[in-house]
Amino acid sequence: MTRPTRRERLRTATVTEIKDGARRLLVTGGPEAISLRAIARDMGMTAPAIYRYFPSLEALVIELAGDLFDELRRHVEHARDTVGVDPLDQLAAMARAFRDWAIQHPAEFTLAFGSTVPGMDAFQDGCLDENHPGARFGMAFLRPMIELWRRAPFPTPPADVLDRRLAASLEPLRRAHGDVPVEVAYVFLTGWTMLYGLVSLEINNHLRWAVSDPQALFEAALAGFLAQLTGAVATPAGAVTR
Repeated sequence: MTRPTRRERLRTATVTEIKDGARRLLVTGGPEAISLRAIARDMGMTAPAIYRYFPSLEALVIELAGDLFDELRRHVEHARDTVGVDPLDQLAAMARAFRDWAIQHPAEFTLAFGSTVPGMDAFQDGCLDENHPGARFGMAFLRPMIELWRRAPFPTPPADVLDRRLAASLEPLRRAHGDVPVEVAYVFLTGWTMLYGLVSLEINNHLRWAVSDPQALFEAALAGFLAQLTGAVATPAGAVTR
């Protein structure tokens, strides 16, 4: 492998510094606070000089979002790897790790999953590529679900019903993740939107009208989802009896 030249190392360091500056602005002021001019000013660069590294704000946001998804994926995969090889245990650990990361990084979560700043539409469009950071993050959750299905198909609506109502809409998912069985796609997507929705509502303080402990609601919903995958009974304490 060819060793990077000094110029290449300096360029890599500058790109990292720019993205670190963008993340600081994100944390202190929200997605709308990210600005190439502000980053250049903080770094002691001229505004035109920063465009040699990122041609637009959109390009910077796309790279920052990719870094955040990679960070989150590594976080949930670490949680997965601490609980052994059982896919059900892995899904539970990853779901909890996802919520933990979101609570610890609310600004980053907002950019990655809920922001409309320039660049995020293009980032989401890129998720159709299996090597995209967003697609890799999704695959971390989808892989153990496929393994569960191969071991013992979990209860779902009849396949012919799902094919008729849903299969034609799954082209984006299958472009990124292959020919996922329609039953797995249905349970994966409905489960993900439920758990993600609870985390998003919690992060944005939209559950205070209903619950004093959002974690308890999350754990109850997670137990119900895991029970759906096995035909087991979710206990009131949030455990799954198999």
